[in-house]
Amino acid sequence: MVLHERYHLIKQIGKGGFCQTFLAIDEGQSPPIVCVVQKTQQQEQTAEKLLKKAQQLEELGRHPQIPTLTAYFVENQHFYFVQEYIEGKNLATLLEEWGSFSETQIWQLLENLLPVLKFTCDRNIIHCDIKPENLILRFPQPTAPPLDKGRLGEDLILVDFGTAKFLSQREQITGEHSIGSPEYAAPEQTQGKPVFASDLYSLGVTCIYLLTQISPFDLFDTASNSWVWRQYLTTKISDRLGNIIDKLIENSQSDRFQSADEVMQVIGIQSPIIHAKSQVQNWHCLHTLAAHPSFLSSVNSIAISLSHEGEYGEILASTHDDKTTKLWDLNTKKLICTLAGHNQAVKTIAFSPDGKILATASDDKTIKLWNVSTREQIFTLVGHTNSVKSVAFSLDGTILASGSWDKTVKLWNVETGKEVCTLVGRQLQVSAVAFSSHQLLASASYDRTIRLWDISSLNSPHLDKEKFKNCPFYSLSSHTWAVLTLAFSPDGKMLATGSDDNTIKFWDINTGQVIRTLQGHSWAVLTVTFSVNGETLISGSRDNTIKIWRISTGEEIATLTGHEDSVSAVAVSPVAQLIVSGSRDKTIKLWELRQQQLNSFGNT
Repeated sequence: MVLHERYHLIKQIGKGGFCQTFLAIDEGQSPPIVCVVQKTQQQEQTAEKLLKKAQQLEELGRHPQIPTLTAYFVENQHFYFVQEYIEGKNLATLLEEWGSFSETQIWQLLENLLPVLKFTCDRNIIHCDIKPENLILRFPQPTAPPLDKGRLGEDLILVDFGTAKFLSQREQITGEHSIGSPEYAAPEQTQGKPVFASDLYSLGVTCIYLLTQISPFDLFDTASNSWVWRQYLTTKISDRLGNIIDKLIENSQSDRFQSADEVMQVIGIQSPIIHAKSQVQNWHCLHTLAAHPSFLSSVNSIAISLSHEGEYGEILASTHDDKTTKLWDLNTKKLICTLAGHNQAVKTIAFSPDGKILATASDDKTIKLWNVSTREQIFTLVGHTNSVKSVAFSLDGTILASGSWDKTVKLWNVETGKEVCTLVGRQLQVSAVAFSSHQLLASASYDRTIRLWDISSLNSPHLDKEKFKNCPFYSLSSHTWAVLTLAFSPDGKMLATGSDDNTIKFWDINTGQVIRTLQGHSWAVLTVTFSVNGETLISGSRDNTIKIWRISTGEEIATLTGHEDSVSAVAVSPVAQLIVSGSRDKTIKLWELRQQQLNSFGNT
């Protein structure tokens, strides 16, 4: 069974309450990776709670001893949670291999699991299914899996929150609730009313099972309504440990430890400083457009536009070395059509602001304008004497700018297809062009500079075109190698540039000064784009990665890996909530934006 067009379920590995757990393969990753998928029955009245649970699981997954939640979605009336797969062995398996645990190992178990339970309790979460099967000793890396009795350290992972109870505030639960595993469940939990101390009870029962290797059902004397676990010990333990365990497994809530903090204080465990996992794991590839018969060559450029046709939502356009341009339905991930007409590789693409016209440019020195609805050519713009590497529409859609390896930028009248003006003065090839919301045109060049022109007076009858084409508004110079890409922020106040010197620079348009330089890519930066709200920048590089940056601080938020060759283009889809990347590896990848990331990326 394949879910969400990517998660291939292999086998069921757990079941409890209203939840089933499966081992699965995430075929959306390159290469595919093993993951865990939990299936929960969705009912209309619980959908909001399930979404809240997903958000809380994301927060929990930042703890190094809790699996990361990588995705969640609804399909066929069920809610699915996808979590990282922990490579290791659970304590039930290790008990069979090692025999009864020693006192030292039980102390290690308490020392390393109690802070995790404090972490969940502090977030108003009751796990409700603490047992040896849900405690996994992660295999050490890169060494081989443990074969002999070893230390239960920070590689002890708490898994399976399928039956967990997520509270809006610290209060006891009323009403029906899954009882978890009966052997380990506290009396109040078997009645459907677990409390935070219920997890401590289950932890205590886990300890006595590991010490005796006897089923908890056989360690409880129903006649006296008390535990008789000590008589099954094969090796004597200290009174101190025995007394702590006894208080963990008290039937009466009032006589039991009330919190992980309380147990830690008695044992003398200090609350550790938690180093959260890298947020890189919160990003994942949702879909890869690859292995398609039409993919015969590299992806050079991509663009996204809202469709004006009822059958499509957003249209993704991509250009290729095989001389074609392809249009995709971003909702269905299906190819709509292939546009042919150029004689050499198509290097760049742009939609007009209204989405009705598509401009493509090629190594054949021409630019073509296409009617998006009919897929027919409107004009072929001829004038450049070398490859055209970049095109951009002005904000009102009346002007098209093109940058070429003939060292010029040309401006074209979109309505007539006629050349308006040629901007000259470059010493080397023009690599990129872009318009700002303030009617500025920027061009980047292999000569290491960026030039800006004010085009607000372009249609004025008094404009001196000879002076205009030779005299930019101003020039920016700071990169040490060729400038390969640029983009204006949505408010037009900032310009981002990427270079062959492996850096990204932010420029203040008003002053022409560098605001910040970003260093992180290990090879040339080929493409940059801003998020819709202008708070985040996405970059692609010859180092095969995509990086996400927080503009206000210059902080690297994440690195997206999966492409096997240079990332030549990136774009943001605010409607489908995706980052889209195109690569020389002949694939296009769609990267999902998670809920907490949408807060950063904003909406249209």
